[in-house]
Amino acid sequence: MGIKKKLLIAVTLVILGVTGKYVYDRHINHNFMTITEGKVYKSGVIPPDEIAEYVKKYHIKSIIDLRFPGTGDDVNNPEIPAELTAEKNAVAKIDGVNYFNNGSDQVPKQENLNSFFKIMDNQANYPVLIHCYHGIGRAQLYSAIYRIEYEGWSTEEARHHAAFPFMFSSFADGTPKGEFLKSYHSRKQLALDKK
Repeated sequence: MGIKKKLLIAVTLVILGVTGKYVYDRHINHNFMTITEGKVYKSGVIPPDEIAEYVKKYHIKSIIDLRFPGTGDDVNNPEIPAELTAEKNAVAKIDGVNYFNNGSDQVPKQENLNSFFKIMDNQANYPVLIHCYHGIGRAQLYSAIYRIEYEGWSTEEARHHAAFPFMFSSFADGTPKGEFLKSYHSRKQLALDKK
């Protein structure tokens, strides 16, 4: 077999592998991702009958649902009240797991941030699963905020790790989420600025 043919096979296998991982992550694994091992995870919607499996595997103690009903966006975020209720009821059946609904717009309001901080400030709530509908917008944004607030990441570092590929994502320059993170100031920084 010639070098060109071997190279073509290798490239094809890499493409199939990347495509397969994307399909698995997006459609089978619900965009589940470890943000900080043993502490914070993020995902898209996990069907109610699968939640207990993720809770057990990752020892999750709290789930923060960033969805809220009535978005009016039936294509990108079809957040149906019955689906939120089904998740809340499924979590209620799992001993020792908290369910927090912190319905957030794509760019959070201060009240959402305050609720998020209250949950994340309580060490008894960890490990935490943060999720939105797809797991690639709000869940990534709140994960970036977690990294800034609790792990000391810079806003740019957190923003650049929020999505891949970064330059085509909703965290790039000029996008609402990207601009929000660029101008974000941690609570620690705000306290220092007041002094």
